[in-house]
Parts: sequence; structure tokens; C-alpha cells
Amino acid sequence: MKLNRGRMLTSMPGPSVIPERVLSAMHTAMPNIYEGALIDTSVSVFDELPAIAKTSGRAFMAISNGHGAWEMALTNTLCRGDHVLVLESGRFAIGWGNQANVLGAEIEVLNAPARGAIDPQAVEERLRADTDHKIKAVLAVQVDTASGVWNDIAEIGRVIRASGHPALFMVDCIASLGCVEYRMDDWSVDVTVGGSQKGLMVPPGLGIVWAGEKAMSAHKRADMRTPYWDWTARQSNDAHYLRYCGTAPIQHIYAMRTALDMITEEGLEAVWARHAVFADAVRAAVEAWSAPGGLEFNIIDPAHRSDSTTTVLTGSIDAERLCRVCEDGAGLTLGIGLGDFAGRAFRIGHMGHLNPTMVLGTLATIEAALGAMDAPVGSSGATAAARVVSDALKS
Repeated sequence: MKLNRGRMLTSMPGPSVIPERVLSAMHTAMPNIYEGALIDTSVSVFDELPAIAKTSGRAFMAISNGHGAWEMALTNTLCRGDHVLVLESGRFAIGWGNQANVLGAEIEVLNAPARGAIDPQAVEERLRADTDHKIKAVLAVQVDTASGVWNDIAEIGRVIRASGHPALFMVDCIASLGCVEYRMDDWSVDVTVGGSQKGLMVPPGLGIVWAGEKAMSAHKRADMRTPYWDWTARQSNDAHYLRYCGTAPIQHIYAMRTALDMITEEGLEAVWARHAVFADAVRAAVEAWSAPGGLEFNIIDPAHRSDSTTTVLTGSIDAERLCRVCEDGAGLTLGIGLGDFAGRAFRIGHMGHLNPTMVLGTLATIEAALGAMDAPVGSSGATAAARVVSDALKS
């Protein structure tokens, strides 16, 4: 039976729900792209983006998705033949590393424990062993949207400093920025990579890179640079369109301006706290549902489960059928399992423009779908999640 005659709800870990206020900002006629209001708005976005990453460094934006931002980060800081250490904790660090390899870098992978996070001690040991400083960059992901892991970037940054190694520290925050605490400068990160479509609540289409002083210095020697991604041209103050290497993404600029306003109005730390509550609610639900042969967390250590996305292993439950029942029958779109998780997991995105109604509705709908499938369930996850929200509302 299909009951999905209301508005569809997307609970994938990105693209996230776009606020009506952001969508409304995009409905504007084509402006003058060389002077006036669009330029002023664009400059204000560039000026305020560093605060989102907690950095004094410079922000660059490209018309791209996150993979484009990956390439911008790599080509502007590395040389062909550079050795790059990839800290694997899921699908996306490997993807970024593979991209570096195609561009001409040599890749070494340091794997995280199975169903776990990057081990900072292993990172420190590897860097201390690299006495001739062959490694030029370390790549990591704060939240891997496939595995659902949260990596302790602050601690990894600390051990890199402690090792005395000069490698650039580059962090993918595509699935975490605007959701999870992140402090680029305090954590000694040199390059941060983000995208518009998740915690920043803007449609896909903007790849963002934040570069610190060390990265800008590396840029001077980088020989992977290509005309589209090159930071040198994109720093131009003489012709604003060079910041985008051509025509600006007009609607996305207005969308980002509005999204940044919304984050400022709520307060970034308050945004982080709201996401923590919703993540606790989701985790309480999954914990309650867990049963032999049924659902369980992919990430074993609770301390490393992400506040922006949760990957749930389905055991004997048909993951694809569960997603179909939720979407076709109830109007809820969940994230499918990616890569090695295909067919054996689903993902809940709890990021961006969310309130308790949306989160609890997502969890109650999943519970209803599990019931419709006669799936093994321990107890009511919706009830457990409601208790978490109730406690937060009390405070």
C-alpha cells in the first residue's frame, strides 16, 4: 500500500534538505555579472566562508561537486611524483587518493582498523619512520559518508605536529562541515575540502577549498596546476569573474549567501549542538532496533560514530527492499549502501536543515517499514529517539 501523497522527505547523507529560504533566494533574474549586487554578494560569501572552517586562511570556490574540490586541493599544492599518505577509513579517502594517483602522485595507504577510525598512533609512527620526509601530504576524511565513521582530526593534527614532519595535512570535510565541530587552524590542518550540498544546505554545485599559509606556500612549487583550478588566477581582485574561472554560479552564490546567514543567526556552535542531539536520537533508535540477524551499527566504537550520518548494517534484512518500502510506500528516501556496503546496509543522513519532526518522522517511518517486512527488531527505536529529543527539549 502506498501512503506517500505528501511531500517527499530525503534522509540521505547529502544532498540534504534545502531550506525554502535558500530556494527562494535562488529565484532571481540574471544580474550584471561584472559589477553591482552580484559581485558584492559574492565577495561577502568569500569573506565569510573562512569562519565556517574556523580558519584565517583563504577560501576558494569552484563550480563543481566535492570531487572537483578534491582536484583543486591536489593540483594546487602537489607536484608529480610526490608521495602521498592516504589515511583510509572508508570509501572516500581512497577515492581522493586514487584521484591524486591519476594526477601523478605516488600513493601509500594506511588502513584504519576494520569498522573503525584512523589510528593516530599509527599515523605518528609512519611519519616518524619517514626520516627523509618523502611524504609530502597526508589525506584524511573527517566523516566518511559511506562507513559513517568520525575521525579525530584534532588528535591526528596533534600527532603530525609531534612527529615534526613537514607534510601538508589535508582533510575532506564534505560530509561534516556545518554539522560537526571543526577547527582548521587550531588542529593544524593545511587544506580543508568541502561541498555545498550537505551541512551548508545549498544544492550540489559548489566545491570549496580552504587553504592555510603552508598550503599557499606549497602552491608556489606545485606543478600539477591546471588553468581551471589554479589558485593564482582565482585570487584576482581585478576581474572578479576570474575567481570562478569564468561566469559565476549566480543562483548558487545567492543560495550560499542565505545559507551562511542562517548559520550565523543560529550560531555555528549551536548548529553543532543541534546535530549532536539528532545524532544521539538516531543512535538510540538503531541501538533499540538491534537484534540477532538484524540491524547493527557499522562503526563498532560509539565514540567514532558520526554526528552527520549513520551507516546501519542490515544482517538478514533485505536492505534494498527496506529502502524501497520507505520510498515507494511512505515517501522517505534513505541512503543506500555504497561500495562494499551495497545491498547490506542503509544510511541515515542527519545533517543540515533539520528539526525533531523530520528526524523522528524518519525514524518512525523506518520502524514502520521494518514492521511491514516482519524484520527482527529488538524494541522501539522511535520511542528511544523521542526520549533523547525530550531530554534535549527539557534543557
